[in-house]
Amino acid sequence: MSESGPAEVTTGTVLEKTRPSEPADDVEGGSRRFWSARRIPAGLLALLLLVVAAAFLYDIAAVRAGRPAMSWRRELAHQLARRPLDDIWVLVGAGVAAVLGLWLLLLALTPGLRSLLPMRRTHPDVRAGLDRDAAATVLRDRAMEIAGVRSVRVRVTRRRADVRAVSHFRELDDVRADLRAVLADVVRRMALSRPPVLAVRVRRPGRKG
Repeated sequence: MSESGPAEVTTGTVLEKTRPSEPADDVEGGSRRFWSARRIPAGLLALLLLVVAAAFLYDIAAVRAGRPAMSWRRELAHQLARRPLDDIWVLVGAGVAAVLGLWLLLLALTPGLRSLLPMRRTHPDVRAGLDRDAAATVLRDRAMEIAGVRSVRVRVTRRRADVRAVSHFRELDDVRADLRAVLADVVRRMALSRPPVLAVRVRRPGRKG
């Protein structure tokens, strides 16, 4: 059994999980995730507030100038005055407002940009990140160079890198060992602040027919 981690062996499949070595200490704060500016939600909210505020200001200015209030505002005031708090439309409106508020709070309190993996920070003024799809492509291309690998699928998340390979010759244990060694080195060279756990699965191709 390999000393790098537990191994699970089933018929035609080898699974081994390897945690890369911890990165050396870097500049403080290098492991923080990137925060999204969220320009689209902010822009849509600002546009909505601008339209609503402009409509109310125009109507108030028209009333001050001696003109009658716009029909939509009179109807809104009438509906709010005669509908009780337990009315279905009042409850629906309150629910929509609550959901919108919770959504805005969620956007404000979460970083977003889940597709970017923070890299180790070696300079206080420079931050770098690696796209998860790009990391998966690098691992897949490197895995295809291993002798015996027929095809491979790679999925990278913030905490895990799943590698599923199909080997059409060589012993599965040998292919697995080569994949583990090579891909662990690739993950280390990516210089990620939190290297994902590497999980390698190797199996034989399925029979046709």
